[in-house]
Amino acid sequence: MRVLVTGGAGYIGSHAVLALEDRGHEVVILDNLITGHRRFAAGHNFVKGDIGDLEKTRAVLQNVDAVMHFAAHAYVGESYANPRKYFENNIAKSIAFLGAAIDANLKYFVFSSTCSVYGVPSSTPITERMPKCPLNPYGQSKSMFEEVLKEYGRAHGLKHVSLRYFNAAGADSKLRVGELHDPETHLIPSALAVAAGLRKHLEIFGSDYPTPDGTCLRDYIHVSDLADAHVKALDLLASEAIQEPAVNLGTGVGYSVLDVIAAVERATGKRVTTLVRPRRPGDSPRLIADPTLAGRLLGWTAKWGLQEMVSTAWAWMQKEMSSAAPA
Repeated sequence: MRVLVTGGAGYIGSHAVLALEDRGHEVVILDNLITGHRRFAAGHNFVKGDIGDLEKTRAVLQNVDAVMHFAAHAYVGESYANPRKYFENNIAKSIAFLGAAIDANLKYFVFSSTCSVYGVPSSTPITERMPKCPLNPYGQSKSMFEEVLKEYGRAHGLKHVSLRYFNAAGADSKLRVGELHDPETHLIPSALAVAAGLRKHLEIFGSDYPTPDGTCLRDYIHVSDLADAHVKALDLLASEAIQEPAVNLGTGVGYSVLDVIAAVERATGKRVTTLVRPRRPGDSPRLIADPTLAGRLLGWTAKWGLQEMVSTAWAWMQKEMSSAAPA
């Protein structure tokens, strides 16, 4: 199958590109390189462009069977400060792009969504039947596009699924691609940066939550497991109609901030200095997926554990540090 991957030069999109190609699919990457990395697209069929450039997207869409849509702004804090940026890109441009896909008679659409659509859930683990109550413009934009995709799919016969994933982590085991965010806000690379001496300390936001050690619990999932789930979802769309419009992608296991720090210290042999800050508004004590539907529908379960996520992220960071060091 010929698959267009929007945002394919970004963190999760680049891993999906590798997973698709490893399974024999032909891939076209569309990325504006604002947050993506040209070197992640090197050696692939790459088109530099924005999903809002309809002249360019219409031309690319004429020659593909499916889309994996990763292109989005994805910083929660920034979305509070600049909601216009998020609604323009994640909603307005994405809807225009979806319309172009419909006009091109696209067959299959896999959407990169997020557990942020749930907000602060009333209980865990989180099932797909729980209400969507996003608390920030980022989560709202993803939730809104899910609804648009559902209605377009119903009206135009587009086979689609929204994959709501939890906390992506780790790097490709062959270190072909990995996490390169600027700024870096994710917990694991931030803790690794402290261990590597790149940061003085790791900020912990809240140590008095109703959890075993007082810090937030999160469901971390290896980015290669996420990529594998996207390919399985595409294969399922091609073989049958999916009646479930959205599927959670997680491990079903929650790890606290202190659990992550301990895993980082084991992987690096270094101590991670911490600084406790007050809770952040909107942070849930627990965000843990119920992955039952993904297992039943996609035949998918996560294979990588927390220590493997940390170890591959550490190997990737060491490679990046080595390549950046002066000769």
